Amino acid sequence: MTEAAPRGNYRVAIVGAGVIGLFTACHLARAGAGPVVVVDRGWLSNGGSGRNGGGVRQQWETAATVRLARESVAAYRRFASEFGFNIWFRQGGYLFLADSAAEMEHLGRVVSVVRGEGLDARLLRPEELPARAPGLAADRLAGGSYLQSDGTLYPFPAVWGLYEAVRRAGVDVRLGTEVTGVRSADGRVAGLATDRGPIDAPVVVNAAGGWSSELSALAGLTVPNRATRHEILATEPLKPFLDPMVTRLRDGLYFSQTMRGEVVGGLALPHPVGTAQGVPSSAEFLAAMARALLGLFPSLRHLGVLRAWSGFYDDTPDGLPIVGEDPRLPGFVHADGFGGHGFMLAPAATARVARSVLGEPVDLDPALFSVGRFLGPAGQRPVEGLQLG
Repeated sequence: MTEAAPRGNYRVAIVGAGVIGLFTACHLARAGAGPVVVVDRGWLSNGGSGRNGGGVRQQWETAATVRLARESVAAYRRFASEFGFNIWFRQGGYLFLADSAAEMEHLGRVVSVVRGEGLDARLLRPEELPARAPGLAADRLAGGSYLQSDGTLYPFPAVWGLYEAVRRAGVDVRLGTEVTGVRSADGRVAGLATDRGPIDAPVVVNAAGGWSSELSALAGLTVPNRATRHEILATEPLKPFLDPMVTRLRDGLYFSQTMRGEVVGGLALPHPVGTAQGVPSSAEFLAAMARALLGLFPSLRHLGVLRAWSGFYDDTPDGLPIVGEDPRLPGFVHADGFGGHGFMLAPAATARVARSVLGEPVDLDPALFSVGRFLGPAGQRPVEGLQLG
């Protein structure tokens, strides 16, 4: 059901009612930012926030990302008491698997960065892996890394909790409202054009996830993030046997067991870039996922699949999100490029988005997170390569 047309004037218009958009609205409402509207052409949890595996980890290659993730984990630990919704955040750890000595060297560098940020990540030998994931066939693995305080959550109550919180705080959330243009005047943002009428706002926040590059294009801005489709499935429930999220470096395989007993996971397959393909699931994915899972856990050979689906990552060339105002169009603020990891970084990253909107200092290195890093000569810049799971 679509809603009535939004009223005219707002201080901030946020495009995207997923975890990034709603957390941004929450921070702005708490800061007393004035009238805020969130618009989304779909329904709640229609985008990436309702199509993911619920992983929340702090194992990253770059220290700045580890810090955002650590702050986000702390926020999710408070979520139930703060928002009144139980997101079933379970810190069963993340177990990364390496097939080769080179991948173990990679994980060694990751563990060094994570430990440097005060977190107890550790490398594991092959014989230590089955203790973390019973039934794992570790004979062909080179080892792995593990961090106990990583975990998983249920995305749906998190989105609903944020939705109810921002509405109580006076934020106008408009679902079923499609943005058809970004309006500007005198060289800066003036608002949005939508299929339900214009919205006046001097600030527009791009939290459109996989569609964020399309929204930037509506504003006349070229950005390098692209939508890539990823598939995921859920199996029939089993007795609990697996605590951590398991992720393999070689192919991006990831899976965990929910508190209902389902095994939920995905695997990276090549798909055309962009949103035109939609979000179907494929027989190729089911076959590849079955082979990958059975190679690690032969005991799952009789396990049935209940459902499969897909969603879009919002990928950038360097694996880091884009946060902050775009210098080419004052008032247009990026909160995009999170890959498939918006949930992992949302609480902390959106606090910085809100500060940027309010004109407050932001403690993010612009060389890592600003859109400006893509506007000058290419050169060398840091890359966050752990963009899986």
